[in-house]
Amino acid sequence: GKGGEEREAPAGSGLTFSSVGGGGRGFAMFARTGVLVLVPQWGQVRNMATLKDITRRLKSIKNIQKITQSMKMVAAAKYARAERELKPARVYGTGALALYEKAEIKAPEDQARHLIIGVSSDRGLCGGVHSNVAKNIRNQMQQLTSAGKEVKIATIGDKLRALLHRNYGSNILMMFKEVGRKPPTFGDASFIAAELLNSGYEFDKGAVVFNRFKSVISYNTQEQPVFSFDALASSENLSVYDDIDADVLRNYQEFSLVNVIYFGLKESTTSEQSARMTAMDSASKNASEIIDKLTLTYNRTRQAVITKELIEIISGAAAL
Repeated sequence: GKGGEEREAPAGSGLTFSSVGGGGRGFAMFARTGVLVLVPQWGQVRNMATLKDITRRLKSIKNIQKITQSMKMVAAAKYARAERELKPARVYGTGALALYEKAEIKAPEDQARHLIIGVSSDRGLCGGVHSNVAKNIRNQMQQLTSAGKEVKIATIGDKLRALLHRNYGSNILMMFKEVGRKPPTFGDASFIAAELLNSGYEFDKGAVVFNRFKSVISYNTQEQPVFSFDALASSENLSVYDDIDADVLRNYQEFSLVNVIYFGLKESTTSEQSARMTAMDSASKNASEIIDKLTLTYNRTRQAVITKELIEIISGAAAL
C-alpha cells in the first residue's frame, strides 16, 4: 500500500508482516500468507481534512450570520426613525413640485445645458439602491449627449460616484461624501444647493434622481425637475400668485432647489434602510440554509469515517 511496506517473517513461520502507513503511524497486522490485508490510510487522512474544512467553513458562515443579523437590527432601528421623519419632509418636496405644475413652469425649448443630481449614500449592502440611480442617470446621459446637449452630474454619496466615474468621470461637476452616516437634515440640503449654485455652471434644466420609498419591500427610482432662474422668470403664470421681483424670484429658486434636494435625501435614506434591512434578512436566511446543509454534510462525512474505521477493526480482527 501507499506509504507501507511488506516483508517476510522468519522462514517456516508462514506469516507475512505488513506495516501500513510509514513514519511510525498506522498499525501493524499479522495475517496468514494468502490472506494479506492491507488497509491504506490516506482515505482517512482525506476525510479528516474534509471534516476540518467543513468545520472551518461552518464557523465562518456562523460568524457572517451574526454580522448580518446585527446589521438587520441596526437597519431596522434606522428605518423606523427615517420613516417617522419622512412624512413631514415630503411636504417640502411636494409643495415645490405642486407650484411648478400649477404655474406651468417649463424650461426653454432651446435648452442646451443640463444638470443631473443623483442621490445615494456612502454605504453598501442594500440591494440595488445605488445601481438603480446610476442606471437612470446613464440612460439620461445617453439620450442627452446623443442629442448634443451639455450635461453635468452632481453625485451625493460615494457609491454613486464610484458607479459613474468610469464612464462619465469628465461629466461629474462635483461630489458630496459623508452621506448616510447620520440622518440628512435641511442644513445638509442647503449646503449642497449652495455649492451647486456657486459652482459657476449655469444650467437650463436640472433633475434630482433618487429612490422614492413605497413600502418596506418596495421603492422605485424617480426624477424630479429643478429649474433655473431664467426658467422661473420666463413663466407667465407665476405672476398670478404674487408680484415677484428679481431678488424674491432668485430666493425662491434657491429655496425650491433646497426643498427638492431635501425631499430626495429623505426618500433615498428611507429606501436605503428598508432595502438594507430586507437584504440582511435574506442574507441571514441564506446563511441558515447553508449552515443546515454543511451540518448535514459534516455529520454524513463523520459517520462515514466512523463506519470505515469500524470495518477496518472488524476486518483486522477477522484476519487474526
